Amino acid sequence: MGNSGSAVKVCTDHQGGINWLSLSPDGQRLLTGSEDGTARLWSTADSQCHGHFQGHESYITFCHLENEAAFTCSADHTIRKWDVVTGQCLAVYRGHTSIVNRILVAKDYLFSGSYDRTARCWSVDKEKQIQEFRGHRNCVLTLAHYSSRDVLEEEEEEEEEEERVSRDLLVTGSTDCTVKVWWVSSGRCYQTLLGHTGAVLCLTLDAPNRELFSGSTDYTIRTWNIVTGEQLKVFKEHQGSVICLELVNRHLYSGSADRTVKCWLVDTGERIQTYKAHKHSVSTLKYHAGILFTGSGDACARAFNSKSGVLQKIFRGHKFIINCIQIHNELLYTASHDGTLRIWDIRGICKRNKRRLKKERSVQSRSSQKGSLSRLFNNKVGCMVQQENGE
Repeated sequence: MGNSGSAVKVCTDHQGGINWLSLSPDGQRLLTGSEDGTARLWSTADSQCHGHFQGHESYITFCHLENEAAFTCSADHTIRKWDVVTGQCLAVYRGHTSIVNRILVAKDYLFSGSYDRTARCWSVDKEKQIQEFRGHRNCVLTLAHYSSRDVLEEEEEEEEEEERVSRDLLVTGSTDCTVKVWWVSSGRCYQTLLGHTGAVLCLTLDAPNRELFSGSTDYTIRTWNIVTGEQLKVFKEHQGSVICLELVNRHLYSGSADRTVKCWLVDTGERIQTYKAHKHSVSTLKYHAGILFTGSGDACARAFNSKSGVLQKIFRGHKFIINCIQIHNELLYTASHDGTLRIWDIRGICKRNKRRLKKERSVQSRSSQKGSLSRLFNNKVGCMVQQENGE
């Protein structure tokens, strides 16, 4: 395990805890949303703050960054859209009657989930509400979006014509222990997924395989068929709430209040690795190039070999919980409730991991070649025996 290194840069511009960190699709900018009611835009090229978005009347709960626009939601019940170049507020989306805790941007849609028990869909450009999704008995905590084109065959679609035309669906997870799937066009509930006995804290979607994964305060992760609503598997080994999920190459990583991350084979439900060493809840995680990065309530970020589970590095310096992490150009960005954004150089870890992977592939290749030669030799011996026996 490498020694804990110091951050390359510590950004202290915010006057309150950072609740979320978003990376633009082109990787050029980062957006932070803070308890101080403002959002800040950072360049990944020079790690400088290039934008300060002010206007919310309460703390920012979540943020999302596109290449040309930024979105923030707040405890002031509103969502705002910002110009990333000028810092100007381009739109204010009003309608929620309580804290907006999550937003999601997909196509021309902006989705939001709130403590007012509803999710809503907005036109990104027209600043107006398109749809309201009402049916949860408690607050909506997490969102996912997909198109039925990704999962439904033509003969399976028996919905109204309007819904077939739109085909967009919204998934919501709530503290009422349910997951709901909604037709965006009509606001009608398509599926209610029942099984959890605690609040649903996180969702991740694998639309091509028709699967949805949900993590809950009931200590379980559940897999659902998003076409039929059938519960497929229950992953039960965690001893605390499941806080975060990430799906990579049919491997599911789950971070929990039990101070561990676990890796599961999606196809079999088998738990194949447990990543320990955290001294508090695992609040966020990110897979990158064979390395699993985690952020914890113990104020540390960690890097694990994703295959072996070996702890490779601890990143110390934050004072409070790390709420979000991002990775770009072999730099690790960590955002904390202590109000700082810290930037760490992970080139050394990535290089070591690449060398290890290269070595493993070489060993596997030699082993495969030996196996092929052995099979060839055995086949030749078998043929000779058959010939000698006159077979």
